[in-house]
Amino acid sequence: MTTIKPLLLKDAPALIEAVFPAQKLSYEAQRERKAGSGQTLTGLGSYWKGRKPLILARAIILGSLLPQTDNKEKDLEIFELLMGFDACSLAKRALKNSKITTMDIANSINLVQPWRYFRHNITSNNKDFATINQLDFPLLKQFAKLKISWRADITEATKLKLIKKYLEKQPSYEAKAILTKRPEELDQTWLYDHIWQQVNQHYAEFAINASSHQQLVEQLGILRFGHRPKVGDVFSGGGSIPFEAARLGCDAYASDLNPMACMLTWGAFNIIGANAKRKATIEQAQQQVATQVDAEITKLGIEHDSQGNRAKNYLYCLEARCPETGWMVPLAPSWVISQPNKVVAVLEPNYQKKCFDIQIITGATNAQMQQATQGTVQKGYMVYSLDGKPHHTPIKTIRGDYKADGTNKNKLRQWQQTDFMPHKDDIFQERLYCIQWLDHKTLNTKTPKTFFAAVTAEDITREHKVEQIVAKNIVSWQADGLIPNMAIEDGVETTRLSRERGWRYWHQLFHPHLLLLFATVKKYIIQANEPSILLGLCSALNRGGAKLCHWHRDISQAVFYNQALNTFYNYATRGLLGVNEMMFGKIDSIGLLGKNSVTNTNATKITKTNDLWITDPPYADAVHYHEITEYFIAWLRNNPPQEFADWTWDSRRALAIKGSSDEFRQGMVKAYSAMSKHMPDNGMQCVMFTHQSTSVWADIIGIFWASGLQVVSAWYIATETTSELKKGGYVQGTVILMLRKRQAEDNHGFEEDILPVVRVEVARQIKTMLHLNKQVKEKLGEPVFNDADLQMAGYAAALKVLTAYTHIGGEDIT
Repeated sequence: MTTIKPLLLKDAPALIEAVFPAQKLSYEAQRERKAGSGQTLTGLGSYWKGRKPLILARAIILGSLLPQTDNKEKDLEIFELLMGFDACSLAKRALKNSKITTMDIANSINLVQPWRYFRHNITSNNKDFATINQLDFPLLKQFAKLKISWRADITEATKLKLIKKYLEKQPSYEAKAILTKRPEELDQTWLYDHIWQQVNQHYAEFAINASSHQQLVEQLGILRFGHRPKVGDVFSGGGSIPFEAARLGCDAYASDLNPMACMLTWGAFNIIGANAKRKATIEQAQQQVATQVDAEITKLGIEHDSQGNRAKNYLYCLEARCPETGWMVPLAPSWVISQPNKVVAVLEPNYQKKCFDIQIITGATNAQMQQATQGTVQKGYMVYSLDGKPHHTPIKTIRGDYKADGTNKNKLRQWQQTDFMPHKDDIFQERLYCIQWLDHKTLNTKTPKTFFAAVTAEDITREHKVEQIVAKNIVSWQADGLIPNMAIEDGVETTRLSRERGWRYWHQLFHPHLLLLFATVKKYIIQANEPSILLGLCSALNRGGAKLCHWHRDISQAVFYNQALNTFYNYATRGLLGVNEMMFGKIDSIGLLGKNSVTNTNATKITKTNDLWITDPPYADAVHYHEITEYFIAWLRNNPPQEFADWTWDSRRALAIKGSSDEFRQGMVKAYSAMSKHMPDNGMQCVMFTHQSTSVWADIIGIFWASGLQVVSAWYIATETTSELKKGGYVQGTVILMLRKRQAEDNHGFEEDILPVVRVEVARQIKTMLHLNKQVKEKLGEPVFNDADLQMAGYAAALKVLTAYTHIGGEDIT
């Protein structure tokens, strides 16, 4: 057998420089992005919204390693085989999805003797039974109640053959793929077992002999770089790029300035990427912590009532004094608690105390439901009626808003470090107004029944007990790192917390009940010495019921349902069982083959050399991750486990590459220069960015130019509706730029000489793509590239020429 010759493809152009299945990849990337909790890495932390689709990272890595051959059409065909986009893979993906019924297949492809494949539900007593087995489709449509299913003796191969014929009749790739599972949802060995003979045959001249993606990637790495490929990402964020690199069999390196990004990437490697033995260890530690915390909370008696019911959710609202009447008024934009169960809260005047009692009605009438939608906070006003007289007071008046030195201020008291609940004379008070209980009779069943109830004196007693426990322990808990002691630094997102509520420390975003729960959880996590549980803790912090979790559709919503720190007039806090559900959710694990590492490092300070750098830089990013992740950093910065001990548990706002200023551009140049320096001469860089502004284009190209990089190709991957894409509309998507090192020597040119070269290169690129489009369309019925792809290719062709120069017209461009 011929052996792989190291560095045989050292200087060979990469396939992605000429061919990329952008349209099909666009659709698959959209499907993954819209899969919600079905995405592989979402379970680690749904609060990080900026992850790029794994399938996109896979395509970039494979496209960067695969060589070009003389047959571009065959190159593309092999690429699609490796991505699971081919007809046979689609049939397998459809077989496992069950969206295509046997009746669909039978009616669509007009089978001769359909009963060779299907069995029906017509009994022998039916007078038509004698003839039905002799009929072909579509004549069987006359039997309206006819149901058919696969015969027991029909093999998988036969089913796939018929499904493939059915899919061939669909008008587009999108119409086929919507009927299928996503490639990563299926057993990879089974899904791709049909491709390897073709792959090995196409690359026989290079001695490729693979039976898995990991084997192919390692062999291509040896051919290009002399070793298994090394892939790096210095803006790793949620970890999708390094994770997919490791899953493909590359050695993956990830770094990020933000320790939360590092922890998510670590989780991708060590939780999602765990082998069976490691997964069992994690699950055992999770169970141990859950049992210990439950035992302690149950012993305290703070979540069970006297009948044995257990609290699932606590609903709170703010309360403020009306300046007109002197009454304390509960504040909420709506008093609807459960739409499906018709549960509402009703305010009843208590004249003796000059406040409102809150009753809970289950099975409310339509009129009561409609009335409850009109809350006591409407368009920035406190709104309520007393003895038939309406009262409207601006919230800003209640808050005491004023201006001083041109700055908006108010009279809210600023909370101190040991404060964890309002003082009695604070403008805004916090009030428990409803509890959702788990019925004690069904508490230990799979689906316990729930009910909503008004707050009783017994409930208030338990609330006071929790407050007393927290008051007694808050100083020691903060000293021991069990709850935060970190101040909230002012910023774009964080300043509103003090401005709208007076909160100055991160623990003040949590009700005393949650402080007690999470302090207990943190104590046992430290004892368990299992770092993976900290990712679960962060998920629970996000969805466990902080004061930033609003009650909507019968559930406590996540803090980061969007990428902001939103304050609410009413919120919901989960009981321990709900917290555990968020913290110990089931996460499927797979074993990773390649080596991997994560460092908490500034992008400009990297020391690792990688063959391929793939980055999704924070350019003109509207998401202030360096601010909002402090919500989690505050809980994790003290007592980090050994695995995270070397990281700097601070958002390091001053060092974060953000915005679009000159300082930002200089920081980006330093980062990409560092990557270029730590990359072999035949290495490549891929930069993804999502922006349509022409100024962003100009800046990003200038950054690469100054970093010693030359653009070699560009592709457009849609992230919005395919209908707009098909119209040729340049909708918001992700631009994929591929770059190589510019030749070391100075390259001088003049505009009048360069422009004709640009025109020729653009024309050549477009002509090549249109020719390939025609060939593929004749064979498969649809083209490879759309208008946006052609436009991107035109830009790239021009930039390939331009970015090769160091001086134009005597001016030093770099």
